[in-house]
Amino acid sequence: MANLRDRLSGAVSQVAAAGALIVIFVALSLVAPSFLTADNLFNLGSQTSVNAVMAVGVTIVIITGGIDLSVGSVAALAGVLGVILMADFGFNPLVGILGGIAVGAIAGLVNGLLVSVVGLPPFIATLGMLSVGRGLVLIVTGAVAVFGAPDSFRLLGQGVIGALPIPVLIIAVVAVAGHIVLTRTRLGRYAYVMGSNMEAARLSGVPVRRYTTAVYVLSGALAGLGGMIAASRINSGQPNFGEGLELDVIAAVVIGGASLFGGRGTVWGSLIGAFLVAVIRNGAVQLNIGTFYQNVLIGVIIWLAVWWDRYQRRKISGDSA
Repeated sequence: MANLRDRLSGAVSQVAAAGALIVIFVALSLVAPSFLTADNLFNLGSQTSVNAVMAVGVTIVIITGGIDLSVGSVAALAGVLGVILMADFGFNPLVGILGGIAVGAIAGLVNGLLVSVVGLPPFIATLGMLSVGRGLVLIVTGAVAVFGAPDSFRLLGQGVIGALPIPVLIIAVVAVAGHIVLTRTRLGRYAYVMGSNMEAARLSGVPVRRYTTAVYVLSGALAGLGGMIAASRINSGQPNFGEGLELDVIAAVVIGGASLFGGRGTVWGSLIGAFLVAVIRNGAVQLNIGTFYQNVLIGVIIWLAVWWDRYQRRKISGDSA
């Protein structure tokens, strides 16, 4: 019964986020004349793709009761090294993209091993990777942008198939794959079990170390893909990309109904959250609202989302304290 009420609570959070997205979208359409233009909507879809792809990986991590604070730095590192593979070593864009994803997966593997084998708390392990990743980016590039990727690399972040931007199609593919992982595979089932009660999962025979490592590898790989999409949009590797990006990604996941305490979350909810955050930031730019104020707003939204989660959990457990 409690599990059913928990899922209903998550569904209510998703519906509320979807309603907020619709209201804000309509309001911006009325007050910002340039918001509904084709160019702006294309940019909005491309901008959302980076956060949305990364949010899918972070969703699975959070469902297990973990956290990944390193996604912004890992995305920057992947984007820079992927461009270097193309610009300095002459590899074609496909190899560069796969190389960037591999870099992200390796960073995720380190995170996963630090959590599952070394026993570091996820917050500390990924906070360290945030710093390590950012430092490596600056060491590799000398804090200078990397150029020289072939023009065909632009297709990943700027191309279209028919009327649909390729980044939006990537969102769809990653979202469907993430949904299948969570609902149709052992990894997904174990993720929910571990997030609900890690010790019970361990005692019931779940190979906790293996699957904990796997979810961080997946998160890192998707951060790498997000970094390559971002690099493709400007056809260069930017060492300062992704600073503070983890805030938007985690906000998207929490707004979409995932619980920072583990055991709850869906890919579709996180996508709604990602689009909501992107629309807020895009609308703020249209209305000439500065980045500092945007960050304050996103932070307040995170507070409210976590408070709502705690409130719902107390109702489910019958604890009125």
